[in-house]
Amino acid sequence: MSYAIGCDLGGTNLRVGVVDIENGTVVHLQSVPTLAREGYQAVIRRMVNLFNKVMVSCEFDYKDIYSVGIGAPGVLNLELGLVELMPNFYGGWHGVPLGKLISTEIGLPVHLINDVRAITFGEWKYGAGKGSSNMVCFAIGTGVGGGVIVNNNLVMGFNGTAGELGHTIINPNGPKCGCGNHGCLEAYASGPAIAAMGIKAVKQGRTTLIGEMVDFDLNRITPEIIASAAQEGDKIAKEIFTYVGSIIGIAAVNISLAIGPERIIIGGGVATAGDILLNPIKETILNRIFVMPKEKIQVVPAQLGNIAGILGSAMWAHKVF
Repeated sequence: MSYAIGCDLGGTNLRVGVVDIENGTVVHLQSVPTLAREGYQAVIRRMVNLFNKVMVSCEFDYKDIYSVGIGAPGVLNLELGLVELMPNFYGGWHGVPLGKLISTEIGLPVHLINDVRAITFGEWKYGAGKGSSNMVCFAIGTGVGGGVIVNNNLVMGFNGTAGELGHTIINPNGPKCGCGNHGCLEAYASGPAIAAMGIKAVKQGRTTLIGEMVDFDLNRITPEIIASAAQEGDKIAKEIFTYVGSIIGIAAVNISLAIGPERIIIGGGVATAGDILLNPIKETILNRIFVMPKEKIQVVPAQLGNIAGILGSAMWAHKVF
């Protein structure tokens, strides 16, 4: 049997699991808080401890584990195993040789991959994308990440940077994005962008449940609160999600016309809103595509939850080992 370790290095939680590559089973899973504010050295020490813990906890000889994959959010140099930048981590991790540092400690080859590319790979092989040869994944959360499968291969591009769907341009004259460009999908459809729309509605005194649900404490307004209001029939909240879904739909139309996906997977924390987000995406695709069989494009929620990144990073390590 083939085993690899997958690691999802998140800003909040650090998850590590041993994966049976043949059937996509996470044999042993451990999770601890990342505590990124402590700096990269402390986080790496925590990672090493977790890798060692899952290896010795296996019911088989841990020497059957051949490689480690780490899914990380940020700009990576896959060839050198370097983190060039993780902007949402304390200190930015500029030039941290993450792969080498971990490999030296645990004695296994370590391969890096962008976290959402890992999620895409996992969902394609074992989750909502299973059986498709062309697939797209959008992860809607604090930012908007993405990944693309074409002809049964994860598209990596220059050093793993292909698939940054959150930074495709919706409106060249739109709001400034955190990446420095203007009008990116992420500037319109990320969790903070959705929350800002709810805050604006409450500030303007519009009739909505959003304010009531947080006792008019604007700091407590989140995409989840707005989704709850929408599901209770709140007109303003429903308008927000219809608008966000239509914007994601435009991005989905553009990538669909480029690669002809059989499936578009919507994941990330915001995707838990369900049909109030998915339906406007589907409607936009049906209304905006005219030159391909749009009815064959399925828009579906992600299935694997927080193990998708573990599965995908383990698969990547196994593939490139």
